[in-house]
Amino acid sequence: MLFRDSAAAVAAECLSGALFFRLTEQFVHVHGHKPSASEVRSWERSIPALANALNDAGLGQVEVLLEYGLPLNSKRADAVLAGVHPGSGMPSYVVVELKQWSSAEPDDDDPALCRVDAYTRAVLNPVHQVRGYCEYLISFNGALSGCPERVSGAAYLHNATQFGVNGLFEAERDQHGQLFIGERRGEFIDFLRTRLAAESGAPAADELLKGKISPSKQLMAVAAREVREREQFVLLDEQMIAYRTVLNAVRRAKRADHKEVVVVTGGPGTGKSVIALSLLGELYRQDISALHATGSSSFTTTMRKVAGTRKREVKNLFKYFNSFMAAERNGLDVLICDEAHRIRETSANRYTPAANRTGKAQVEELIDAARVPVFLLDEHQVVRPGEMGTVEEIKAAAAKKGLRCEVVPLDSQFRCGGSDAYLRWVVRLLGLEPDGPVVWEPDGKMQLVVADSPQEMEEFLDDRRSKDYSARMSAGYCWKWTKKVAPGQALPADVVIGAWERPWNVYGDRAVGGAPPAALWATDPAGFGQVGCVYTAQGFEYDWSGVIIGPDLVWRGDRWITDRTASKDPVFKKSTPAADVDRLIRNTYKVLLTRGMIGTVVYSTDAETREKLRELSGTTADLVPAASS
Repeated sequence: MLFRDSAAAVAAECLSGALFFRLTEQFVHVHGHKPSASEVRSWERSIPALANALNDAGLGQVEVLLEYGLPLNSKRADAVLAGVHPGSGMPSYVVVELKQWSSAEPDDDDPALCRVDAYTRAVLNPVHQVRGYCEYLISFNGALSGCPERVSGAAYLHNATQFGVNGLFEAERDQHGQLFIGERRGEFIDFLRTRLAAESGAPAADELLKGKISPSKQLMAVAAREVREREQFVLLDEQMIAYRTVLNAVRRAKRADHKEVVVVTGGPGTGKSVIALSLLGELYRQDISALHATGSSSFTTTMRKVAGTRKREVKNLFKYFNSFMAAERNGLDVLICDEAHRIRETSANRYTPAANRTGKAQVEELIDAARVPVFLLDEHQVVRPGEMGTVEEIKAAAAKKGLRCEVVPLDSQFRCGGSDAYLRWVVRLLGLEPDGPVVWEPDGKMQLVVADSPQEMEEFLDDRRSKDYSARMSAGYCWKWTKKVAPGQALPADVVIGAWERPWNVYGDRAVGGAPPAALWATDPAGFGQVGCVYTAQGFEYDWSGVIIGPDLVWRGDRWITDRTASKDPVFKKSTPAADVDRLIRNTYKVLLTRGMIGTVVYSTDAETREKLRELSGTTADLVPAASS
């Protein structure tokens, strides 16, 4: 949230011009960069329209929360109005989405989307947008989770006329999604009066802001019902656009008997796997043939285990990228390729039967397998040599076959507590973006702690677990890994740092001495106590993440130095170029440092690097007090 005050005070601040300077200053503090000129312009034009409507309605005491950040998410509602319901006397909230549009029309293919001259692609109908925000708040804010009736949603197009946006009124409207226009401003004022009384909204605003934020719905925990029964996730903005883009492509492909490719691209935690599972669930319910595929053994195994607990056939929905070498061309309606950055040059390996060797690139096999192949990827999560899933590779493969390829970018992210600031801190820390590391400034969404020893880190994480948070420890691949353990023997403690010794996670698909199989390390509570590597952590998340930076990445002077000789990762061959090794090691630590939903504890085996991390963490505080907070 960038600003909070009564409607009367907001109107006065608008009149003086001070509000927009304050919003800009707070934006820079929260997000680490200046707002765009278009965003500032939207504040200057839209906020006064809302404040004046509230004051004309006699609601000057209602609290206005501007640019309200949704919990565990980087999305922001334009405004949340907090007050007292005139009928029940209970807290009442109105989520408002403000638009400067003067004209807009429904998309020809999908009325849930609309076309606006200012944008090159279709955008979500604002009724659907504000409804998504309401449903998301109800799902994640404890002040609302049991009281959905306290929340209403309204899109206010204060420049619009009936003629300009008449088609948008065709969208289904309900308590969480209403549409109002400037030409009929009186209707908006009447609506506000039905939801808010003319008394102070400060207590209601306090209750909302103090509401307990539930942990993000863990992807694996709800996958079964997501696939079998109904939607478990609320998709917002560009996530919903991606979802509907695929469904529209499926409809066109069936109607016109053709095929097309959809690519959904976004950074860690932007919701790619949520979209994938939502799509699979919807297609499965519509009896449309669809499969989910990844290049990750851990992810696929976990999906099969969780989603197929009660229905064995559900397990067959989850495949690997190399499962489609002998697939019938267009045998599927849809193939959802999750974590498509892990696509490899070819599906064949030394064990592949000669009859299955197609000679085709893996991306071509995946495109050929379905009428609508869907690729969800993050180009910056490539951590192995030979992984080549990029937007350009997929577009080129589609163009070679004469196929339409639509790319949908995702911007908002849900991992790391929805903290854009933390993700930027990580990529700059590791030199994956220019201008060098910066000191971490706490943003209230993500916690960062530097440990002085692995013992200290483990004790801290164990304390978090005692308070019902999930936690895992992971490390760079800098210690040998015992792959074969004799029956009845415990996992050997391969990761040795001074007197501290712990095993790697299990190698393979069987439990060893109470430790879960590799694929379940990130999701089984028994995974705590073993050290995970990037291959078992990638694609998963947990509340608290402990990361050990090994001797393969050390700080010297004013820069990072990667030492390939310190890496024990067998995927690095002598023939792997030094530049590739450097990039992949940095990408590895980016993956590990972005698994936590609430906080990250980081430790380096190198003293100089620890000192630099301590400096960049912005604190010299001891770890122990934090454990009791």
